Amino acid sequence: MTASATEYRLKVSGMTCAACATRIEKVLRRLPGVATADVNLASEEALVTGSAQVTRSAIQQAVEKAGYGVRDDKAAPRVDHEGWLILGGAALTLPLVAPMIIELVTGGMWMLDPWVQLALALPVQFGLGLPFYLGAWRAIRGFSGNMDLLVAIGTSAAFGLSLFMMAPGSIGNPHHLYFESAAVIIVLVRLGKWLEKGAKKRTLSALSALNALWPARARVRRDGAEIDIPLQQLATGDIALVRAGERIPADGKILRGESEIDEALITGESRPRAAAIGDKVIGGSVNGMGALEIQIAAVGAETTLARIIRMVTAAQGAKAPIQRLADRVSAVFVPVVLVIAAVTLTGWLLAGAGIETALINAVAVLVIACPCALGLATPAAIMVGVGAGAKHGILIRDAAALETAGDITLVAFDKTGTLTEGKPRVVGIQTTGSSDEKSALTLATALQAGSTHALAEALRAANGNAALPDARNARVIAGRGVAAEIDASQYILGTAKMLTEMGVDTSALTPAAAQFAQDGASVSYLAQISPAQRLIAVFAFADQLKASAKPAITMLHELGVQSLMLTGDNQGAAAKIAAELGLDDVRAELLPDDKTHAIDDLQAKGAKVAMVGDGVNDAPALAAADLGLAMATGTDVAIETAGIALMRGDPALVPQAIGLARATKRKIKENLAWAFIFNLLGIPLAAFGYLSPIIAGGAMALSSVAVITNALTLNRWRFR
Repeated sequence: MTASATEYRLKVSGMTCAACATRIEKVLRRLPGVATADVNLASEEALVTGSAQVTRSAIQQAVEKAGYGVRDDKAAPRVDHEGWLILGGAALTLPLVAPMIIELVTGGMWMLDPWVQLALALPVQFGLGLPFYLGAWRAIRGFSGNMDLLVAIGTSAAFGLSLFMMAPGSIGNPHHLYFESAAVIIVLVRLGKWLEKGAKKRTLSALSALNALWPARARVRRDGAEIDIPLQQLATGDIALVRAGERIPADGKILRGESEIDEALITGESRPRAAAIGDKVIGGSVNGMGALEIQIAAVGAETTLARIIRMVTAAQGAKAPIQRLADRVSAVFVPVVLVIAAVTLTGWLLAGAGIETALINAVAVLVIACPCALGLATPAAIMVGVGAGAKHGILIRDAAALETAGDITLVAFDKTGTLTEGKPRVVGIQTTGSSDEKSALTLATALQAGSTHALAEALRAANGNAALPDARNARVIAGRGVAAEIDASQYILGTAKMLTEMGVDTSALTPAAAQFAQDGASVSYLAQISPAQRLIAVFAFADQLKASAKPAITMLHELGVQSLMLTGDNQGAAAKIAAELGLDDVRAELLPDDKTHAIDDLQAKGAKVAMVGDGVNDAPALAAADLGLAMATGTDVAIETAGIALMRGDPALVPQAIGLARATKRKIKENLAWAFIFNLLGIPLAAFGYLSPIIAGGAMALSSVAVITNALTLNRWRFR
């Protein structure tokens, strides 16, 4: 989205099926300046983007003009009387159904007086059934159709037929009325929608759990005094005082104290981590047994938890590409059902059946048809899948990323910080004799003095507190090394390729470098290039593999996914790591652009490629891959570029993300299959007289609940 673009997210009320969502989308897309408009039936949200001329009030007016409402989330929630209304409707309907039950059990005939039936059915039809009439009127006014229209027409036909049969001189049997059919349909459909509403709330459980992590207040030290303030008044730079067992109010750094921090609901890590002075902490996590003083580094929308909530909210409200088929079907569903009902009525009449039989079968067609299940099939599964991912530390940016993850055939890993701990150590130094090891180490450390690269940290650790000469005009050559001036001489520290390009002969140290590489170490050469040119030393760096790296590769293979490592490291060290982990392939000595070209090459061969990285230099490759997965322990650039953020630096989250995506996609397909098969079988059975309106109403009411219940099983998902 461009800087001048606007985005609005609104809660929409009054939707009953996919046709309603489609209707609102069409209305919003006709507004001047609107670029996209997506309405999610499951979350009951509308996401609208467009130019700056688009306003919230214009969107709200369009929604309301279409016959729907916009809810204010800040308003006090209204008391829900739905359960009591349904119970009352059921109490009025039960006497209407009692004669049928008695006849089935005893075989005897007993019928309520027609006027008693009318008295019982009237408040159900026009009281409990009023929302269907209002929804049907909205649909008619907007020249569209929805579930309300089908229910309103179907129940009105059964109710009207009963009135007709009660009329004096009617050809019908006044003791065989259909008030009970209309009443039962209304009660069952309202019951189904009520159950569906409760189930939809459970699809948002992960988001609710994340929102609940914010503490209401924070204790801070200001002007030498400890005060308790609302969380909204917390500011960057404040010193927060967090006691044992309390939630950390915002992101920050520990100034005093030691403790263990429980970040389970944020990163998915079940074990608390040790935290001490200088360590960063995440707002919303729980402090252990030690008291902490924390300097606040980010508040409000800039905190990690706020970013997670935004990502989960956006992903749960997004539409997956697979939903397009359901949207196309939903757009024509109601008109097609109305035509089928009309054909059913006409067909039975032409076949010689009475108006009673013909009309009841047409009513059954109207009632069995369920566009709700079609509309809920995809978003319900996505909402639960995204929520389940968040609980495991897998943040899915949008529905398209979730769908893509399920199709991945090859995963390409960066090495440093992804498969390894990202904390290399200097494990060997070999000089040419022109300098001793200590002097060479001091020079190399001085060249990297201003760098935050992992190798720079390793050199500083090895050099200890030894004084460093002043390095001037330092410049980094991406993926190759660094150059700087020290005492009027120009020095470089980098790869053999970099030194060769600058005309430095590395042959004197090639055997030592080869031995280091054979032992699995990365190597960097140090040389002076002016005023005289001389090779000084070669350094060996070793980085420990993450404990979960090998199990992650094994899990990928179990999923049928190939693994590849893309690294700037030398071929020998890369090959040793690849063999140790059981990688299918390795490509070494790559520059950042080379990683992008490697991914392009793999895609050209037909692979669906996921790239896993954590650094700035991984951002181009993450963007080039079909799916980018960024370790959230890395840089913001990598995280913002990726389709999925992994909240722990754990390679095992990669196969888990793919496994979850496949499980979610499977649920989507199951839901769509259920919705299509339900209608493809149910409508013909009703048209040919094999389903009574009462059974059709019950089946329709439960179909949406079945779809959401199936999606909710994703909450129990675990990687096998």
